Amino acid sequence: MSPGILGKKIGMSQVFRPDGQAVPVTLLKAGPCMVVQRKTPTADGYDAVQLGLVEFIKPQRINKPTAGHTKKAGVDGTKFLREFLLGPGNDDLKPGDQVLVDQFKPKDKVDVIGISKGRGFAGLVKRHHFGGGAGSHGSMFHRAPGSIGASSFPSRVMPGMRMAGHMGHSRVTVRNLEVIDVDAADNVLVVKGAVPGPNGGYVVVRRSKR
Repeated sequence: MSPGILGKKIGMSQVFRPDGQAVPVTLLKAGPCMVVQRKTPTADGYDAVQLGLVEFIKPQRINKPTAGHTKKAGVDGTKFLREFLLGPGNDDLKPGDQVLVDQFKPKDKVDVIGISKGRGFAGLVKRHHFGGGAGSHGSMFHRAPGSIGASSFPSRVMPGMRMAGHMGHSRVTVRNLEVIDVDAADNVLVVKGAVPGPNGGYVVVRRSKR
């Protein structure tokens, strides 16, 4: 059994439970995936499996190093590759094996990893949710950053200071999402709640670690 699967975000919708409760859900095109490489402690220093998402993609969209790497495992049409660390009971995977969405069941808990939407350059209030200064009584401090460091010591801006800059387009993990439904025929995984990234963005679905 694989510890996770790769896929793409389809979009959001809602489903209704038997008691009439509306549940917001995200539809994921999960798989099919192929095992491209198996990492072993003796050869690589750790135990992991590398999966590749099988999709319709033009050969010229895949660079030559990736194409040569996947060809060794007899896998074609894989551009999105990710590794999963293996634990006890997951040592039966080998290159060429197929990983499908039917390994997940309703009420399972999963972590979804994706790249958030890029928002470009943003200020402090939007990027870090700063409150800002007063808006009246002659105040000239509205959306400015305020103090970003002391003058005499250490006489510099410390690393990690929250300032204006590039917002979004970063790796985001959403933990403990409940699996609502699994459509094995169309390789669709329905999870409760929101998933980072735009529609059509690549995501990594793994079994919850917490």
